[in-house]
Amino acid sequence: MLSFELALARLLAGAPALAERCFLPTLEAVGRVLAEAQPSALDAPPLDNSAMDGYAVAVADVRSLPTRLPVAQRIPAGSVGSRLQPGTAARIFTGAPIPDGADAVVMQELCQMLGDEVVIDHLPQAGDHIRRAGSDIAAGSEILGAGQRLRPQDSALAASVGIARLPVFRRLRVAVLFTGDELRMPGEPLPAGAIYNANRFLLTGLLEQLGCEVRDHGHVADDLTATRQALREAAQDNDLILTSGGVSVGEEDHVRAAVEAEGRLEMWQIAIKPGKPLAFGCVAASGREVAFIGLPGNPVSSFVTFVMLVRPFLLKMQGASRTAPASYFLRADFDWLRPDARREFLRARSNGDGGVDLFPQQGSGVLTSAVWGDGLIDNPPQQVIRCGEMVRFVPFSELLA
Repeated sequence: MLSFELALARLLAGAPALAERCFLPTLEAVGRVLAEAQPSALDAPPLDNSAMDGYAVAVADVRSLPTRLPVAQRIPAGSVGSRLQPGTAARIFTGAPIPDGADAVVMQELCQMLGDEVVIDHLPQAGDHIRRAGSDIAAGSEILGAGQRLRPQDSALAASVGIARLPVFRRLRVAVLFTGDELRMPGEPLPAGAIYNANRFLLTGLLEQLGCEVRDHGHVADDLTATRQALREAAQDNDLILTSGGVSVGEEDHVRAAVEAEGRLEMWQIAIKPGKPLAFGCVAASGREVAFIGLPGNPVSSFVTFVMLVRPFLLKMQGASRTAPASYFLRADFDWLRPDARREFLRARSNGDGGVDLFPQQGSGVLTSAVWGDGLIDNPPQQVIRCGEMVRFVPFSELLA
């Protein structure tokens, strides 16, 4: 069996990058991967402006306290005032341009308005409460790098410098299919020995969260001929084929043999728990090869292998520059005295005391563990965990975004 590190490295090395790109309105680009770096065509802010509501003054006019100055003009945001005459002040509001002749803003809480005059009770320094032009963004500087998976704040930054459309990679087309004669859909009768197809909902949701175009090829019977036909159909006009179940060594597991017949298998079985029977390869279709990943059928195994292995693979295909999730160390508020020889991903939940609690049942079919938890503990092979020790925690907020 391959180690987790080696399996992930092979997956990333084998991820075919998208070349097709399109332009989207900036308002619609969140969640997509930026295809080209974006420079700013202007300074931000474009002019020196006030950081708060107050009074624009020349420091030379405020030499002692209190100082009384006539208020000669009013400058709200969105307007430009006239040159500040010596010995006067300007009422100014947050975001309004600083008038020529002024070199400081005195916040309104340090002033008193008396009729048409202002009494200033603070000695300002040059530059006080002034945001300089270009202090946030300089014209010509890069504001967003290629490969950035766009977040709301990224689109806001682009909009703030007037970028109306962004070049992004097109959405990945992912064909999904599910094997197992025992599978039924919710709403259908459930005969003895049958189970509901939870993975169909799990994988569809995970793929859609990553911005993929999901093409559901439905349920495939536990039959080699049917599985081969389903793979051939799924390979048409898709970037990836993702299957659930049928990749183990049972007599009714036909996915591995079908992939080897229709293409090639490059990887099978990984030393992780849960999720050992994961397959990677490709299926031939019309003179090209379509990437294939086969996930185990147990829901938690499918979930863990997707977020830890398939997710970075998809991000790499999408052109994302960052594929690894962030993690941090928390105090274990439990004992784990029976470690596995494989690398374990334990379902856990952080608590308000700086620690992490473990779900009591860690079986690969216990889907409630993934609902109860808010992350995974990444535990090295054969690593005993004792209460109070520090463990690596990967939050779902990193894996499900």
